[in-house]
Amino acid sequence: MYVCLCKRVSDNTIQQVVAQGARSWREVREQTGCATQCGKCACVGKSITREAVAKELFGDADLSYAV
Repeated sequence: MYVCLCKRVSDNTIQQVVAQGARSWREVREQTGCATQCGKCACVGKSITREAVAKELFGDADLSYAV
């Protein structure tokens, strides 16, 4: 699914950037351009980034608290 229409960034793109080593929303934004134009996608992009980083760090373990 497209997260950022302005820059054509999908959820898969965000997950790939995290898999390649990005560990923060700032790093994802710098590498993809997501939320750098109109910014309407920032909340969704941050959420996907958080989930992808947690998955990279902790695997598929179900966390009961926010990371």
